[in-house]
Amino acid sequence: MWLPNLEYTSTSPIRTYYSNSPALVEFIDKNLPLHRAPVIERLSLDLTYSRHTQPEHIKRWLEVAVSRHVRDLDIHYYSEDENVLPSSFYTCSSLVILKLSGVTLVDVPSTAACLPSLKTLRLQDLTYQHDDSLQGLLDICPALEDLSVDFVREHSMGEITFIVPTLQRLSLFMADEWDLCGYVIDTPCLKYLKLEDWNYWSHDIEIKDMPELKDAYVDVVSPVLKSVIGSITSVKHLTICSEISKSGGEYSGGFVFNQLKHLKQCVCKENSSDLLGQLLKDSPNLRLLDISHMEDHGYDEGNEMVCWNQPSRVPECLLSSLQILRWSRYFGRPQERDIAVYILKRAPRLKKARIIADTQEHDVPNLEMITELALSSRASSRCELVFVKGPPVWKDKEDCMC
Repeated sequence: MWLPNLEYTSTSPIRTYYSNSPALVEFIDKNLPLHRAPVIERLSLDLTYSRHTQPEHIKRWLEVAVSRHVRDLDIHYYSEDENVLPSSFYTCSSLVILKLSGVTLVDVPSTAACLPSLKTLRLQDLTYQHDDSLQGLLDICPALEDLSVDFVREHSMGEITFIVPTLQRLSLFMADEWDLCGYVIDTPCLKYLKLEDWNYWSHDIEIKDMPELKDAYVDVVSPVLKSVIGSITSVKHLTICSEISKSGGEYSGGFVFNQLKHLKQCVCKENSSDLLGQLLKDSPNLRLLDISHMEDHGYDEGNEMVCWNQPSRVPECLLSSLQILRWSRYFGRPQERDIAVYILKRAPRLKKARIIADTQEHDVPNLEMITELALSSRASSRCELVFVKGPPVWKDKEDCMC
């Protein structure tokens, strides 16, 4: 009864969902009001498969948690347009971390609502009662620093706004089922951005200036690529999994990444090599190039990268700054070989090239891959070529150039 961390879970669908026993609800109802700790450091309610839990139960438990000055709150509960957050929740001054999954977010109470200590907010698969329900919650979080929102459940919304002056980290996932007009990101203090926009429905994107941005992860469909690229030119570390469409109209350069030192690009998509060539031209001070297949994207014969169209002019970064080339999950296909050979021949400052072969997904003779690259000429007499068979694990301290 004095434990500061409380976790209640009903994650077994066989033993819980199909059971008629209300044991979990009765247990929490009986014991949580009697809890003696003056502060509940963490309360986790994973009620995904609890068929007996009703919104009024959760409201009652949260009122107890607020009275015990809860600091970390995690709720998993799938509701159908039912509010599970009591009015007292919106005035919880002690709450620092909040994670909500599956619940319905309604309008924030108009008076006295404030979460002054909240710094981390995770929202996954929520239903939003109104288009401005999300921004209403963000407006009462004056100290928010870390925000993650996954738009997963099929839903229709108008324009979504993320206006948070204090935010330093932002992670957004837009599933393709969402019917949205667009979104606006206005976060002037942002240092880290992770944007996964898989929504091919036509939508507008406006990203305001983010001068403090240092690190970005971008996985977006080609129609929105230009809007995103033009807003993150201050990054020092960029991870990107995207492509330029065959028409090339979405992104054809014109931006300069003067601060970019480390570029990691996934080449799992058909026209990713064109994007790689453009980013090399736009990154004059690049020092580390990491080419890979992201772990979630397996080898796909029907969606492999097309042939490498080498740039008409050698990118400045190859001539003057590139020091390390890393390639994980190298399959040894002709288009990959051409890219690797092109870089080795034109990077006089290159110190190390590490190639990790993936022979599990694509069976190419290891000796053949080694021979093709080992016999190719290199612009740098100091370049060490390391060829490894195995998973992409990087351990050398000098490989970290962030």
